[in-house]
Amino acid sequence: MTQDLHTEPAPEPSRDTQQDSGNAKIIYILYLVSLVVGITALVGLVMAYVYRSEGSDWLKAHYRWQIRTVWIGLLYTLCGALLAGIGIGFLIFLFAVIWFIIRCVKGLQRLERREPPANPGSWLF
Repeated sequence: MTQDLHTEPAPEPSRDTQQDSGNAKIIYILYLVSLVVGITALVGLVMAYVYRSEGSDWLKAHYRWQIRTVWIGLLYTLCGALLAGIGIGFLIFLFAVIWFIIRCVKGLQRLERREPPANPGSWLF
C-alpha cells in the first residue's frame, strides 16, 4: 500500500469572503489614518457596526475587536483628558495611542492569516 504524496492545494477563499475581509482591512486602515485625520475612525466604526453580522465567525470576531478598539480607546483618551490637570494625562494619552496602534496592527496580522483576534473581548492587546 503506497501513500499518495500529492496533496490538493488549499481551496481559495470565496469571493464573498475576500470582499468581507477587505471591508475589515479597510476599517483597520481607517483607524490607523484616524491618528492623523480623526474623523476616519468614526467612518470605520460605522462600517464595523454595519458589517458585524456578516461573514464567518472569525470575521465577526474582527468586527467586534474593531468596535471595542474605538470605544475603549475613547475611554482611555477621556481618562487622559480628565487627568491632564495633574500631569499624568500625557502618559495616558501616549499609552492610548500606542495601545490603539498595537491593536490595529495585531488585528491586521490576524486578518491576513484569516484568524480571529486572540481575545476579542480583551481590554488590552
